[in-house]
Amino acid sequence: MHVPDGFLSPQTYVPAYALAAGAWAYAVRQLQRRLDETLLPRLAVLTALGFVLMSVMLPLPGGTSVHASGIGILAVVFGPWITFAVVSLVLLLQALVFGAGGITVLPVNALAMGLGGAVSACLGYGLVRRIDERAGLFVAGWLATVVPAALIAVVLGIQPAIAHTADGQPLFFPFGLSVTLPAVLVPHVLLGIAEGLLTILVVSFLRRR
Repeated sequence: MHVPDGFLSPQTYVPAYALAAGAWAYAVRQLQRRLDETLLPRLAVLTALGFVLMSVMLPLPGGTSVHASGIGILAVVFGPWITFAVVSLVLLLQALVFGAGGITVLPVNALAMGLGGAVSACLGYGLVRRIDERAGLFVAGWLATVVPAALIAVVLGIQPAIAHTADGQPLFFPFGLSVTLPAVLVPHVLLGIAEGLLTILVVSFLRRR
């Protein structure tokens, strides 16, 4: 799900940095306001879980890959803004240590996964939990996987249209939406099922503890 460096044009990542900067500032304030001796150990454990899940990438035919993220778990437990902050930190560490993702694409990855995934997970959970709690947790995990994938697919797919030579040759990512949407979305729709089940298991375990 990570976009690597070199795939996105400056027309994409420069505005994304401006948008992400404001979101990061707000997220840090929310984290500082809620941080205490109770929140810190839970946040550390679940952030570590997210780091491990996002580090295990499964390659797929066609040059894409999938990985679990734990974003649904983080969103249900901590809310969207703290989730955005910690997912951004995980993405930064992965870019610096493992070369997964990158620095220029960091705001796009963070906004799509950390914010888009967390907000959709919280909204889905809030709506469905009124009917059934476990179904709400499943929906949170599924949306936290599928929504970021859809956002990433769209950002990649519009690159040929916004960054190209005078004769129309793409300067960065060369494939349009007709390729990126099915290539990225289909495997993540399936992965979202596993992510939904994982969200049920982990959140239910935490609540029993």
